[in-house]
Amino acid sequence: MATALTRAGHEVTVADRAAGAAADAARTAQIVINATPGAGSLDRLVALREELRDKLLVDVSNATVDGPDGLPAHLIYPGSSLAEQLQAALPETHVVKTLSTMLFLVMTAPATLAHAPDAFLSGDDPQAKQTVRELLINLGWRKGWITDLGGIQTARATEAAILFVPHVIRSSGFAPFAISIAR
Repeated sequence: MATALTRAGHEVTVADRAAGAAADAARTAQIVINATPGAGSLDRLVALREELRDKLLVDVSNATVDGPDGLPAHLIYPGSSLAEQLQAALPETHVVKTLSTMLFLVMTAPATLAHAPDAFLSGDDPQAKQTVRELLINLGWRKGWITDLGGIQTARATEAAILFVPHVIRSSGFAPFAISIAR
């Protein structure tokens, strides 16, 4: 994602695992993208509460427990979502959930699929969602491919869709795909 955003003209800082790297990156960023493994995202990001204050946090992660084959088997927050947990824990941060219903390869190359994919937006702040919409367009998403589902609670549905992914991978292999609405 960082490479694609850089190609689109955005200034990008990637935090590594060095002590303080995430805090330094978040402190200077206007937009923070959570692409960390979902199982540890809440703890990692709550530790950055001050750095994330008044920032836009784009959450593309899914909080799951992996099965024996390493693929998602269960949701960590059944009846909720990682995005909702992040918004509750970081009330002064504008959380927007998107790009969690596709293989990661599609996030930055949506036009490579034979059929138009959908990117869903979930979040409580309309301006934050508009900013994410613009970012997605910079990554090659067409306006008609982006669907605003409503408030942050709608992330429950998109995050739950991750449980569909292992079955697709097992039956069709590790090829790019996205869960989309046929219209």
